[in-house]
Amino acid sequence: MRLLDDEPELRDILSRVMQTGDHYANEIRLGATEVHADERIVDCRVSPLKTEDTELLIEMTDVTRRAKISRENALLIQHGTGRQMIRQLAHEIKNPLGGIRGAAQLLERQLDDAELSEYTDVVISETDRLAGLVDTLLGPGGPSNKQPVNVHELLEYVVRLIEAEDQKRLTVVRDYDPSLPLIDLDRDQMVQAFLNLVRNAVAALDGQGTIKIRSRAATNFTIGDRRHRVIASIEIEDDGPGIPLDMQDSVFYPLVTSRPEGTGLGLPAAQELLSRHNGLIEFESRPGRTVFFARIPLEQTVQSQ
Repeated sequence: MRLLDDEPELRDILSRVMQTGDHYANEIRLGATEVHADERIVDCRVSPLKTEDTELLIEMTDVTRRAKISRENALLIQHGTGRQMIRQLAHEIKNPLGGIRGAAQLLERQLDDAELSEYTDVVISETDRLAGLVDTLLGPGGPSNKQPVNVHELLEYVVRLIEAEDQKRLTVVRDYDPSLPLIDLDRDQMVQAFLNLVRNAVAALDGQGTIKIRSRAATNFTIGDRRHRVIASIEIEDDGPGIPLDMQDSVFYPLVTSRPEGTGLGLPAAQELLSRHNGLIEFESRPGRTVFFARIPLEQTVQSQ
């Protein structure tokens, strides 16, 4: 069985060492193989070694776990830095919501068609949900209103909202793990978090492409400095161009966006909402494949704001 597939980066490194005779030492990323289902980060050292049947000595140490812990800590630091800014922006969002709700109610009274009234009902319902979300973001407030919910039902609700936005050129593929139990979650908060992640994927695709939504259970999973017996991992994948390399270390900071029309608030707000469920959002990105992972512990505890 092959431990390594054809890795262009590794092939270039070996060729360069053979040509120059210089030593090489750095971390590289290895793609999935038939032996390893996931990508790995390895500390790679290559040295010229002239013997009868050997030209190179290659040493590899798997540092995926170390790199993951380091990245998680960086994400938590980003979240802490951006949290106060999100709350300040939430103040600016809250004021217009009352006007939108009032206008929708006035419009509803003028409509004789019950079918058209369904649209104003959606506006009012979504405005109320956003108002509740803003109140939560503003804090300090009380604990989240966590109730047992089916996470797949929340994801399907988000997909319906996206489809209602006339995204006809998008293909949404579901891959749900039916073994996931009900989880104590704040429904409105998690709908908003998932909606932000899916809308981020839609924007990356510019309205055309494939979004895959997966759910998985993972055991003995560490988030920050806490190990959880079981978590739910919700994965939002798109086949767009990927996140620019110069932005990958800052995507969870408020107001960071590569799109002229973007606000840069969707991902930081989603991270804030996951933190209220003791969770974390991580991501992997390269051209043709970007995946955001929403990690949610199955055993929820009451968390103050």
